[in-house]
Amino acid sequence: MSSADTLTHFDAAGQAHMVDVGAKADTARVAVAAGSIRMLPATLAHITQGTAKKGDVLGIARIAAIMAAKRTSDLIPLCHPLALTRVAVDFEVDDALPGVHCRAQVETYGKTGVEMEALTAVQVGLLTIYDMCKAVDRGMLMTNVRVLEKHGGKSGDWVAAV
Repeated sequence: MSSADTLTHFDAAGQAHMVDVGAKADTARVAVAAGSIRMLPATLAHITQGTAKKGDVLGIARIAAIMAAKRTSDLIPLCHPLALTRVAVDFEVDDALPGVHCRAQVETYGKTGVEMEALTAVQVGLLTIYDMCKAVDRGMLMTNVRVLEKHGGKSGDWVAAV
């Protein structure tokens, strides 16, 4: 097994541990993640027309996503707490889905990447949409949450093939 295939969150004895990043160089780190939530056309209409009972669905979901990125290390046990320098969250309404696409870009200058923060932002943004609309549509489906790209660090750049 090559070093690229080694799971880094386990020590030689197979015990879970937090990866030591102390000797790594500080570099600019960027990660982009995305995902979608499918819903009934009527649910999407509540979002786009601003008639959801709980308020501005996408505005509140954006704030929730940003907050989630900042709190990732509180949720994922072996994530390092990071000083994020930027979190940008965008939503795109897709009538054909029907639903909403979420994209998060997270940045820092540090010793470890921000893929987990970007993924957490997307998932919590989508969960917030679900929470705000579940009274009218319990069958919403969150799909395709994944990292689209990452930049920085020793491993350099990576972009998803599709």
